[in-house]
Amino acid sequence: MKIVTLISDLIMPLTIIYILSYGYSKKINVYETFIEGANDGFKTVLEILPTLIGLMMAIGILRGSGALNLLSLLCEPFANLIGFPKEAVPITLMRLVSSSASTGILLDLFKTYGPDSFVGRFVSVMMSCTETVFYTMSVYFLSVKITKTRYTLSGALIANFAGVFAALLLSKYLWG
Repeated sequence: MKIVTLISDLIMPLTIIYILSYGYSKKINVYETFIEGANDGFKTVLEILPTLIGLMMAIGILRGSGALNLLSLLCEPFANLIGFPKEAVPITLMRLVSSSASTGILLDLFKTYGPDSFVGRFVSVMMSCTETVFYTMSVYFLSVKITKTRYTLSGALIANFAGVFAALLLSKYLWG
């Protein structure tokens, strides 16, 4: 176990040393290249900032207005039909939009049911099997200026719900 900890502690410094050594061996001005990349990154952040602000406002409105609770109530009959824990419906819906908001719901579920409960274990597995589809698409597609997403959204939603279903099956198999 100590070797894993040592590797974990050294991986970032060794990576930085490797990058610097490689750059200097190829006669690249590493500092100027870093500054140029940081400048490009800053420009990208400024370009996608309005989208991020809009997305965060939409999340706040969704949670504050009670629309998330209403949507969860509408999904509950289907959830009950397939044996899906109704307590996990809000986090499943929010996970599509925001990782930080779904993490907040996750912590609320942990406080209410405990991390070792079936609900706690299921949502932990589900968080690892799913992605923030709308956030990811808006940020990454906007940063490279993709406007026609074709089948990305439908494919991502299918993959996301497959992850939710797989998490449910795995959780039921492991923790009944």
